[in-house]
Amino acid sequence: MALTSDQIDLGDTRVADFVITVLEDAKASDVRLLDVRQLTDITDYMVIANGTSRRHVVAMAERVREAGLKLALRPLAVEGEGEGEWIVLDYGDAVIHLMMPDRRVFYDLDGLWDPELGQILKQRRQLTGDG
Repeated sequence: MALTSDQIDLGDTRVADFVITVLEDAKASDVRLLDVRQLTDITDYMVIANGTSRRHVVAMAERVREAGLKLALRPLAVEGEGEGEWIVLDYGDAVIHLMMPDRRVFYDLDGLWDPELGQILKQRRQLTGDG
């Protein structure tokens, strides 16, 4: 599905929503959007998705990059394209992790960046006066 800039949500999740749409079209599996604003200052959102093979992971990254260029969205950095096991595309507001399922289980980014942890940290900071 081809997207135009007027079809992209201009809210806080603009880049993440766009990426999710592209990944769904590319047949990514287990796509998850994480709001990590309470956990880190490096990005607002993370999108994590599985590919079925290394070639599929690389193809998903290419689809995201090509679709983004049509909307003047360029990644700040890209890592992991050579191996195809785990590719990271950094769009500033959103960091995209495209992974083989075994890598995703091993590194457990879903658990590490769980948004519920953000609520726990926020509550602790309020109790200690740090935030």
